[in-house]
Amino acid sequence: MKLIEGREVAKALRKQTPSIAEALRARGVNPTLAVVVPTDDEGTAWYVRSIARAADRVGVNCRIEQLAQPDHDDLVAKLEALSADENVHGIICQTPLPENVKLADVAAHIAPSKDVDGANPMSLGRLAAGLETFAPATAEAVMVLFEAIGFNLDGKDITMVGRSTVVGTPAALLMLDHGATVTICHRQTVDLEAECRTADAVVVAAGAPGLITAKHLKPGAIVIDVGTTPTEDGQLVGDVDFESASEVAGAITPVPGGVGPVTTQLLLRNTVVAAQRQNPA
Repeated sequence: MKLIEGREVAKALRKQTPSIAEALRARGVNPTLAVVVPTDDEGTAWYVRSIARAADRVGVNCRIEQLAQPDHDDLVAKLEALSADENVHGIICQTPLPENVKLADVAAHIAPSKDVDGANPMSLGRLAAGLETFAPATAEAVMVLFEAIGFNLDGKDITMVGRSTVVGTPAALLMLDHGATVTICHRQTVDLEAECRTADAVVVAAGAPGLITAKHLKPGAIVIDVGTTPTEDGQLVGDVDFESASEVAGAITPVPGGVGPVTTQLLLRNTVVAAQRQNPA
């Protein structure tokens, strides 16, 4: 069994960003990522802190916009203001959102040119159409990890567990674009074990700790665990029962240290790319 070390992959990505950021600053452009935080959720706070630390290391300015109990209109106003701010080059809106607020509704107010996490429905539509856009960073991280271990998706059977527009659906679109046959599973899937056991790779983004175990996997399957659920003692656990799955899988990501570090570096790389596009030399 091979452990897919996301931290090592992230290190390689991290080398690409500082030189671009430095060239932008030399032209008077300070690449800036604005992170809108509409919640006091501890898991979200942990992730936002990790983004800020990583941004500082690569020369990207990270503006954390903490909102206290915002409603739909508050979020829309903030995202529209940031979209109009010439000093902001990338925008992400963290979840969970306030009750009765849908990410797609508010993310539609992020300027597509600054939508570095592919949250605007227009970005998802462009992704589905095969047009240039920023894909959701976590979905793109799945692809980067496949590439890092030399796993060619062309002709492979992949089971995607989770259908959110944040990870599951865009990841499926990206995998389809790379020639895979993709089965998308969700809460209504009748026999999840059967759907997973035939797959060459299983990608899990269901938000259900320990959902996938050894009995879901065929021997040698690649397992990408996107899940991150905080525990009472401040740790993070994934959607895959790592102990049992690792006995069957050919390669598997840990949690933490798998998808997360790669996602963060992609967000930062997307931010400097967005800054370049907004400020052509």
